[in-house]
Amino acid sequence: MAGRRIGVSADHEHYKWWALSCTSLGMLLATVNSGTLVIALPNLEQSLGVDLLVLVWVILAYMIASTVLVLAFGRLSDVFGRKQAYVAGFAIFSLASLGAGFASGGTDLIAWRIVQGVGAALIFANSSALVTDAFPREQLGIAMGTNVMVAAVGLVLGPVLGGLLVEISWKWVFWFNVPLGLLGTLWGSLVLRELVRPEGERSFDWAGTIAMVVGLTGLTYGISRGGLVGWGDALTLVPIAVSLVLLPAFVLIERRVASPLLDLSLFADRGFSSATAASFVAGLSRFSLTFVFVLYFQGALGDDPILAGVKLAPLAVGMLISSPLAGRWADRHGARILAALGLVVSGAGMAGMTVLDTGTPYALTAALLFVTGVGSGMFNSPNTAAMMGAVPVHRRGIAAATRMMLQNTGSVLSIAILLAIVTNAVPKETLLSIFSGLTSGVSSATLAPFIHNLHVAMWVLAATSVVGAAISLLRPRHAHGQVGELAVADAHR
Repeated sequence: MAGRRIGVSADHEHYKWWALSCTSLGMLLATVNSGTLVIALPNLEQSLGVDLLVLVWVILAYMIASTVLVLAFGRLSDVFGRKQAYVAGFAIFSLASLGAGFASGGTDLIAWRIVQGVGAALIFANSSALVTDAFPREQLGIAMGTNVMVAAVGLVLGPVLGGLLVEISWKWVFWFNVPLGLLGTLWGSLVLRELVRPEGERSFDWAGTIAMVVGLTGLTYGISRGGLVGWGDALTLVPIAVSLVLLPAFVLIERRVASPLLDLSLFADRGFSSATAASFVAGLSRFSLTFVFVLYFQGALGDDPILAGVKLAPLAVGMLISSPLAGRWADRHGARILAALGLVVSGAGMAGMTVLDTGTPYALTAALLFVTGVGSGMFNSPNTAAMMGAVPVHRRGIAAATRMMLQNTGSVLSIAILLAIVTNAVPKETLLSIFSGLTSGVSSATLAPFIHNLHVAMWVLAATSVVGAAISLLRPRHAHGQVGELAVADAHR
């Protein structure tokens, strides 16, 4: 009977590919879900009749939940095992997707999105760690590149699929995730194996978790609300003030507790610290790009959801092409220069986007999106492989969670900050038309403030990418020699 079990044993030479199939399915689920929802935002606004702040928080609630919980789940996975946590993430995500499709208003939809974020945090916290456990260090780049390539496929499919699904109903944007999530639950439970003995220390950092959750939520809420409602409002200023107290307190707590949520000792390694900092800046500089271009295509240009999804495809195609090539290159030559160059390429693409207007030929827009996607693929897989290869095997759960936390924190703040930029001084009536995709009768002069803000946003993103490139160059020139040997040695103890 044992020979009939799906998959192979943990010590089999091909187990790594079975594990990669599970983590790739998780990446596909996450990216397809993101793309389909962003395209559906104008349709959601019309169907549910929610205001702009609620609409934005349909996105942010999920992102914040997955961000603030990923560290806690990474810690718990190191203690209780990564397979169980990863499989549970798929199951929770599936249940929440089903519930979200039955939502009747903005409040319950946001609640289900938070539950979706819980499931996503379990997936995110364990995906990189499962791959790093399964693959030898010299193949980590191609493994991470494959995951990024699958993510790029999801980014291509998501917007197009979202455009098709909203033609039926916005509910199907969520319900489509259910069979994919159930497949991941079944597949992970059958083929994944626990490769690393869980830690014996089982204490949990509740104080740090609370400080992180409340602090990051307050900061994001304050910034996003300030951009849409106003910066002088108490509901804007108080959450920001609370966050400015709790986030530094979180760092102080982590320095003192016996089993910290965020292991600050990981940052003593310059390779890990520079890679995680670059990951944060990359999230800050790139995540909101898709969100802004949905507003540009559906809002400013008046494209329907399907066409807008197709027009976004060059961004993901660039990632799809460059990611596996970048991973292979990094395995042979190192990640330092390639990751930095990727952010420079992305920054150049976004700087070029400052010329876009309502009359710009799509060929130019597509070329700029493609260049930005190529740069993203050049950065993602080498940077992740370098980061995960720089930590001991028994700390990979928390290291993967740290990477996702910082990257997602950058992404959350990116949406909030870019929203504040693109909505600045734009009349509310125009904003409603843009967010609902109903600008067919709006003149170019009326849209001019939004286009101007779009250019400002692109300059900000381009500059941030260049900063990320500089941070990438701070890592040691030969980081994956000595540190990698320590990690391998630790794995055989």
